[in-house]
Amino acid sequence: MSEEQTTNKKTIILGIETSCDETAAAVVADGREVISNVIYTQIPTHTLYGGVVPEIASREHVLKINQVIKKALTDASLTWDDIDAIAVTYGPGLVGPLLIGVSTAKAIAYAKNIPLVGVNHIEGHICANYLYERMDSSDEKFSDINASQEDMDRLVPPYMCLVASGGHSHIVRVDDFDKYTIIGRTHDDAAGEAFDKVARAIGLGYPGGPKVDKLARQGNPTAITFPRASVGDSPYDFSFSGIKSSVLNYLNGAEMKGEEVNKADVAASFQQAVIDVLCDHTIKAAVDHGMKSVALAGGVAANSLLRETMRERAKAKGLTFRCPKLIYCTDNGAMIASAGFYEYMAGRRADLYLNAVPNLKIGER
Repeated sequence: MSEEQTTNKKTIILGIETSCDETAAAVVADGREVISNVIYTQIPTHTLYGGVVPEIASREHVLKINQVIKKALTDASLTWDDIDAIAVTYGPGLVGPLLIGVSTAKAIAYAKNIPLVGVNHIEGHICANYLYERMDSSDEKFSDINASQEDMDRLVPPYMCLVASGGHSHIVRVDDFDKYTIIGRTHDDAAGEAFDKVARAIGLGYPGGPKVDKLARQGNPTAITFPRASVGDSPYDFSFSGIKSSVLNYLNGAEMKGEEVNKADVAASFQQAVIDVLCDHTIKAAVDHGMKSVALAGGVAANSLLRETMRERAKAKGLTFRCPKLIYCTDNGAMIASAGFYEYMAGRRADLYLNAVPNLKIGER
């Protein structure tokens, strides 16, 4: 499916995201240009409980969603008459939070007579790679890493994308802006889930990913050897339960012996093990499938070592590397608006019977 427009008029999509603990809305033009991006995060609320509490998340979405959507329109200096379609996450995710976003989007679509598009949350993360801000001319237009001029070129399919988050770890072949094939997947814990569990074990709290990343910078990534496992029929599949269990066993063993644990070394060694697996499998998949580019997506894509390591290993294989700006790695409405644009241009519309699908798979329509 081509990005090219038949007229000079830009297609404006409002994206709504409520799949977990961020209430987000954004306005995006032509699937790439972010006009506004508003995020209300519930992290301070859920930190008290050591993780996301679905019922509390749902209530917070109810309280904030109308304000967030209104601000997205205000920040964009637009009205409902300017919106060509409303895109909303309908899965995967937590059913309660998903229902808040879906119900709100359907109500607005009906009241304002605006087309409605349902978006897969994971496909939204992939589309975060296409985003840039209006009037942004800095070197970080498409990436938070200092980029060459070649890297500044717009990412277009086909390419191989690693999607890594708290609930998902997939290697996805992106053949078109709305065509996805899972090449590799985790057989147990997602990468982000493993980060959260190890963070809890070494006393870092929630959310674990950013805290492990920060502490790991003070540690030695070769201090402790944790396993790098491959499982399943596919050479691109992951398993992170073994790495996680190895860390827990190491900590328990040290406690039983009365030995002091260097938490920074544990964090650095664990992080290196996970990133080695993620990068090796993704690069292999890209090379084996004849791709010229690799990309990152999802919350774990914000990890500084993952971004650096994937870039280095991609370059060593002659591959171009792309990653979203940090603000677009975590859940946001802009990525949903981007994915919604490509669904909209493909002629897909949702009706008012659209429902939340907590276990929605990539590529399902």
